[in-house]
Amino acid sequence: MASFKKELSFRWSDLDPNFHVRHSAYYDFGAQHRIEILESLGLTIKVMQSQGFGPILFREECVFRKEIKLSDNIFMHTKTSKVNADASRWSIVHEFINEDNKLCATITVDGAWMDLKLRKLASPTPKIALEALSVFPKSDHSATL
Repeated sequence: MASFKKELSFRWSDLDPNFHVRHSAYYDFGAQHRIEILESLGLTIKVMQSQGFGPILFREECVFRKEIKLSDNIFMHTKTSKVNADASRWSIVHEFINEDNKLCATITVDGAWMDLKLRKLASPTPKIALEALSVFPKSDHSATL
């Protein structure tokens, strides 16, 4: 699998006054897709709660290249770009691609796992998180942290 792929459906509330997708909606789509992917890999919210850990972000950045309008057909492709050996730190990339296969935007997030009781980075990485990230599609430019 080259990436997780999802067709996006835009709502009126996703638009800004210029009638294109508002900047913060991109981040919402990325966050929702990450959770859907983790859930599909068995790393559900319920599992994270029961085991006392969850994902945290250190950085979230979007580069906008081409505007997206309400009627555009957009697919989001999601993959990892960096994962360290124990999967405790990672970077995920979301690419927003239109029907002409043109890149409209790229979101990059850098994150880790947090122990929810200690409120510190989880060490070691919970086994199920390590397994989920090991099957997560990798970008063409994947690297180790």
